Amino acid sequence: MKKITYKKSGVDIKAASAFKGKLKAIVRKSFRPEVLKDIGGFGSFFRLDKDKFKDPIMVSSSDGVGTKLKIALLANKHDTVGIDAVAMNVNDILCTGAQPLFFLDYIAYSKVKENVLVGIVKGINDGCIESNCSLIGGETAQMPGMYKEGEYDIAGFCVGVVERNEIIDGSAVECGNLVIGLESSGIHSNGYSLVRKVFSENELKRMSKELLTPTRIYVKQVLSLLPDKDIKGIAHITGGAFYDKISRILPANIDVMIDKNSWVIPKMFRLIQNKGNIDDHEIFHTLNMGIGMVLIVEASSAVKLISRLAAFKLKSWVIGKTIKGNKQVHIV
Repeated sequence: MKKITYKKSGVDIKAASAFKGKLKAIVRKSFRPEVLKDIGGFGSFFRLDKDKFKDPIMVSSSDGVGTKLKIALLANKHDTVGIDAVAMNVNDILCTGAQPLFFLDYIAYSKVKENVLVGIVKGINDGCIESNCSLIGGETAQMPGMYKEGEYDIAGFCVGVVERNEIIDGSAVECGNLVIGLESSGIHSNGYSLVRKVFSENELKRMSKELLTPTRIYVKQVLSLLPDKDIKGIAHITGGAFYDKISRILPANIDVMIDKNSWVIPKMFRLIQNKGNIDDHEIFHTLNMGIGMVLIVEASSAVKLISRLAAFKLKSWVIGKTIKGNKQVHIV
């Protein structure tokens, strides 16, 4: 009778251990001073500097990259999707006014080339460096039978911190505020099931460079604006897009009016809409249409904030305003 080993069943522990050893040199580049230990133990240690905060509140988020990974596989380009995994999480906690502190990743696969996995982790680490967030641990799970050979999935978990009296939750939004839209870097990491439905495999492959542009990380730019306390609400335009994400931060008696002609919608979004014969409500409910994040601000502060964002080479526009209502978003 043949002996069965874990390796013969599809999991190579020795190779996995060697791979994890290579990651240490990569992820150390993202370590903040608060990180106490190298990766590889049973837990990761991060010391919150209590001298920097009076009443710190921890904020967490967990998210993944979704079916954008199908485009990465089709194009055999895997060095940007890790940035997406970080961006989806750090941009979310940024909406509360929190600064990201540390990040954990989860990569699951059946059989993937080591250079692909290293590229993914390098992308995750690059995203962490861009958002001043430490990649302090995670899990790389080889799962034969769960995924086809070459396929993988990525998810992330982020923790940040904000002073209790500086939490941004939209409760201060009132009539007469303005909505500033921050330029996206493309489709970001939502709506790819729709994109893949609209285009053929050959079209997706041909346009893969643009489709794989990583999600923009807004952390440094937006955190720099918060000390002036002009911002009353922040929404990350992801799944559910304008309708779901903006309404989430509105008080019960406030609506938002968005003027869809107040910014130039990138050609890719128009191509998707026209080729798929998608109506305006559906497209603005699915894709970011060139706006990756919105800020609801005091009207008197809008020009100043747009100018400060421009100093970061980030385009932004006044795209709407708040009115009396019942937590609805209207796009006109």
